[in-house]
Amino acid sequence: MLTNLIIFDCSNVQNMATVKFLIQSESPTSSIYARLSIARHKSAKKKTGLVVDSNNWSKKTGFPKSNGPENKKLKSTLQKLEGHIIDSFNKDFAQGVLINGLWLEKTISKHFNQDKNDNELNTVIGYIAHYISNASIKRNAKGGVGLSQSRINDFKSLSSIIESFQGKGILQIKDIDIKFRDQFINWMVGVKDYSKGYAGRMLGNLKTICLDAEMNGVEVSKQIKKVTGFKVKNESIIYLTPAELKKIENTNLSTDSLKNVRKWLLLGCNIGQRGGDLLSINNDNFVFRNGLEVIELKQQKTGKTVTIPVLPKTKEILNDGMPYKISTQKFNKYLKILCKEAKLNELTQGTKINSETKRNESGTFEKWELITSHVCRRSFATNLYGELPTPLIMQITAHATEKTFMGYIGKSSYDYAQQIADFYTKQAIKEKKEPQLNVIKNVSNN
Repeated sequence: MLTNLIIFDCSNVQNMATVKFLIQSESPTSSIYARLSIARHKSAKKKTGLVVDSNNWSKKTGFPKSNGPENKKLKSTLQKLEGHIIDSFNKDFAQGVLINGLWLEKTISKHFNQDKNDNELNTVIGYIAHYISNASIKRNAKGGVGLSQSRINDFKSLSSIIESFQGKGILQIKDIDIKFRDQFINWMVGVKDYSKGYAGRMLGNLKTICLDAEMNGVEVSKQIKKVTGFKVKNESIIYLTPAELKKIENTNLSTDSLKNVRKWLLLGCNIGQRGGDLLSINNDNFVFRNGLEVIELKQQKTGKTVTIPVLPKTKEILNDGMPYKISTQKFNKYLKILCKEAKLNELTQGTKINSETKRNESGTFEKWELITSHVCRRSFATNLYGELPTPLIMQITAHATEKTFMGYIGKSSYDYAQQIADFYTKQAIKEKKEPQLNVIKNVSNN
């Protein structure tokens, strides 16, 4: 890796080093630089590898503003880095070590445990391990710092898959090109029997690794930007119709656990949230805003805050109080039992996990076998589409675009045709009901 050297003549310099952090752009992901100053006109500046939203940066203090937990954590990380640079300088300066830009770069890398053998970081397995070890300072999809545990687990899975793919060989970062992409996808889908969607996701994760490696000076293929992950459209959208929900509601249940799961299910289909967000709701989420009772929560996946009105049906479901807490795993398990009790036996095309291979398999199953916690949000969105304006539904489901929303709901071309026909039928009825002015009697002046 080529590095511009800034050489300091430290023979007559007092040990008065200072570190200042700064950003050089105005963007949501501005790189944070460290500037080491030893004497007048003698300084070095290097990237720390950390990023920050420029709106959350204080030029006066040279640190993030203390306006949230993520920024406070980032400030603490920078303060520790500052201490490490100063301590390292004091030690190396006293021993006559050459202090220059390369020294600063290596000192920052050492602090973040990035000073691994270059050969190791050139390998895919080695760099994935390095990436995971620095997960706490990586930018996440929410715009904050620090990867979620599920994201970390995704990269651990990628490492295991690459290890299996490479066999006794060692896959290098620079080997990830278009030819590799095709071989990797064919191997995952054709040999290992992974779904195309999962293969596309792992390929996307691998590109993330390569781009991060490139930023840190590791050689990558010139084709890396054309190696992209992909998503596969879900052709089997599972949701519960209003009639099916009514059937579940009216089913006689013998155990409290199933009654509890039913309450969570009905609540979820009424407020349109993901399983994890749904099961985290408690009485504290219910508040009044300008006289209107609402449920307020921050979605775990998107970080968005949503506000959901408490409708009469919601109050009816919660008439005797909130359901008791249950894990997502148990919720999914008992959902199937509940829907089986409700006799949702219609043969339905979909995917479910094979208990032996632990992989998703497609096929035709009784509908209760395909029900998971995600059915709540999808049922809410699908059942209300055409009844409420789409932007209002999206405010609750927190879909970013109408395109993603339309691909999410379980509506067929027939459903859309039926809705258009219903619209014109209502218009015709409305026109017939409009008042008509009729002459009842001619009145003469005689």
